[in-house]
Amino acid sequence: MTTVASFHIEYTRFLDADGVPILPLPDFAQNPDTLIGFYRAMTLTRAFDAKAVALQRTGKLGTFASSVGQEAIGVGLASAMHPEDALFPSYRDHAAQLLRGVTMAESLLYWGGDERGSCFAAAPHDFPNCVPIGTQVCHAAGAAYAFRLRGEARAAVAIVGDGGTSKGDFYEAMNMAGVWQAPLVIVVNDNQWAISVPRERQTAARTLAQKAIAAGIEGRQVDGNDVIAVHEAARVALVKARGGGGPTLIEALSYRLGDHTTADDATRYRDPELVAKMWQGEPIVRLRKYLLAQHAWDKAREDALVQDCQRAVDAGVQAYLAVEPPEVSAMFDHLYASLPHALDDQLETARHYAGQFSNDAEHGHG
Repeated sequence: MTTVASFHIEYTRFLDADGVPILPLPDFAQNPDTLIGFYRAMTLTRAFDAKAVALQRTGKLGTFASSVGQEAIGVGLASAMHPEDALFPSYRDHAAQLLRGVTMAESLLYWGGDERGSCFAAAPHDFPNCVPIGTQVCHAAGAAYAFRLRGEARAAVAIVGDGGTSKGDFYEAMNMAGVWQAPLVIVVNDNQWAISVPRERQTAARTLAQKAIAAGIEGRQVDGNDVIAVHEAARVALVKARGGGGPTLIEALSYRLGDHTTADDATRYRDPELVAKMWQGEPIVRLRKYLLAQHAWDKAREDALVQDCQRAVDAGVQAYLAVEPPEVSAMFDHLYASLPHALDDQLETARHYAGQFSNDAEHGHG
């Protein structure tokens, strides 16, 4: 018997759960200002997240997917991207989007049911939130192939949850990206849960990173609660992709500390003792402990940051609430170049009931 191929998956972590370095830090992490920037971005994301949940609970926002405990993945990744790269997010990637220039008002518009929130003024190359599971990887693979055909030094970046790696879209996109040697980076947010389905019920694979092997591409695993590890893995993968070296799959191990969405109650299927344990290794406290140990952070700076984040979130909310709702015809406007006659009656009916609702509201009815 002859071995025709063998493979291994590398795991990288620089800071342990207590913020103590266990490996020499990469060059970028030697600069405290860089790490403070990461810390600020993660803290702002969590403040935004908490406010969005509160808005949903008070009827001012639709169903919202919290990213609490997973901020290091988005911040570590987005901080390694170039402006001309393209992000293909799932519905839980506020951290990456905010760092890429998506405004809080734009994000809240989307979660409030207004598709104008999917048009990002400062991130025109980035795709909107993807709610169908795994399909954004197909979109990213196609865009990456286009970048290669055009000879552009750009990369497409898709973020997908662990549940998305069980979908055919994920495998098909990864397979073709490998064939095309497309400049694609796939980041798997392995937060251990696909709604109420634990990771071990989804796959027998020891790692999700090893799924890259079948596609002939590199797969590696990082501690997704260590923003330094995420950034370094993303930086290396993106440099390789832009330089013609092909795709990479990065599995970022994390944990979904909150509910799947505001329509979920995770206490029905998760052990509270396990969740409490996972809180001990969350990314923001981990990095704060490191910065404090390096005398690069203190309580005064922390207090000022909390106030800055609150002001920014409040301003974003006010901008969102000040936007006039779209006309009812908006749901028809972008379906066809010219609306088929078969839909004329539907449009008129929608306008009729919208006008009736508006009149009732003005006169205090309903």
